[in-house]
Amino acid sequence: MVITTTDSSLIRLMQLCSVSLPVGGYTFSQGLEYAIDCGWLRKQDQVRDWLEMQLLHSVSQVDLPLLRMLMQAAEQSDWQEVVRLNDLILACRETKELRLTDTAMGEALVRLLNSLEVPQPFEHGPRAEDVSFVSMFAIAASHWGINYNTAALGFSWAWLENQVAAATKLVPLGQTQSQILLGELQPFISEAISMAEKIEEEQVGSGLPALSIASALHEQQYSRLFRS
Repeated sequence: MVITTTDSSLIRLMQLCSVSLPVGGYTFSQGLEYAIDCGWLRKQDQVRDWLEMQLLHSVSQVDLPLLRMLMQAAEQSDWQEVVRLNDLILACRETKELRLTDTAMGEALVRLLNSLEVPQPFEHGPRAEDVSFVSMFAIAASHWGINYNTAALGFSWAWLENQVAAATKLVPLGQTQSQILLGELQPFISEAISMAEKIEEEQVGSGLPALSIASALHEQQYSRLFRS
């Protein structure tokens, strides 16, 4: 995987992936809270295995391939295709919570990009259609001249950092353990991006039943730190 970028696009990528980006990614655990609460995950190595599995069998199979296709459509200002692919990625969200995670962050990014005058096809307001965060990330990356591999790296890192931050609160993990965990999982980001490059639209989809079950049960969990 070869990554090249200009200084300006790199700075824009850092802005897009920053934890200070006001999209609320830190408020969602994507099933992780239930998996820890019910005892599926108790230790650092178990959390690492859980996140590795998601990177290689969910993020690489759905988010990253569609990020690539959405960026290609956005670069051509083919907004009809962007809307169609947006519907596809939302159809791949297997629970109400996973869909909410995606659309709540997507709506926040719509507002932000509108304020930055970035062209995009989605409306904002009570009658607006659901928008995937992946779609808006792709539009922003395309507008700011970030190439796909670089955008995919940033997207994957932002996802991983949010998940490790959630695990830090829930397991709990110390700051040093969290940094070790991030270091152990970094190589799988490159692997996930390489896998995603080979996936065409008809191959998009993931199958992680435990993740779906954890997400669905988190919706009814008695006490929660994270949104559902």
